[in-house]
Amino acid sequence: MQFNLKYFLAAVILFFVEVLIAAFVQDCFIRPYGGDFLVVIFLYCLLKSFFRLPVKNAILGVLLFAFAVEGSQHFKLIYLLGMQDNTIASAVMGNHFELLDMLLYTLGALAIFGTEKLRSAAFRSRKTSA
Repeated sequence: MQFNLKYFLAAVILFFVEVLIAAFVQDCFIRPYGGDFLVVIFLYCLLKSFFRLPVKNAILGVLLFAFAVEGSQHFKLIYLLGMQDNTIASAVMGNHFELLDMLLYTLGALAIFGTEKLRSAAFRSRKTSA
C-alpha cells in the first residue's frame, strides 16, 4: 500500500465532476453517458491512490467491478436487498441495467490504458534525455 497524491487529487476532482453531473446536468448525453464513462476513470484513480498496482491489473479490476455492478442492476439486486428507497445505495448501485453502460465502462478503461501508455512513454523519454 502506497499513497499517491496525484491519483488521489484526480479521484477527488472526478468525484466532484460526477456529483455535479448527477445534481445539475439534465440532458440526454452527458448525464446518462458521460458519468458512466468517467466512473471507471474515477475508480481507477481512487484505487491507484492507495495501491501500487500494475496498470493492466488495476484497469481489469475496476472494469470487472463496474461490470459486476451493472450485472447486479440486471438482476435487480437493490430491490432484492430492499434498498431501493435508500438514496445513497441507489446512487452507488444503480437500479437500471443498460447494456450500453458496459460499452461506456470499456471505453473509459481504454481511455485509461491510452493515457497511461502516453504517460509511460513521456516518462521514458524524459528519463533517457536527461
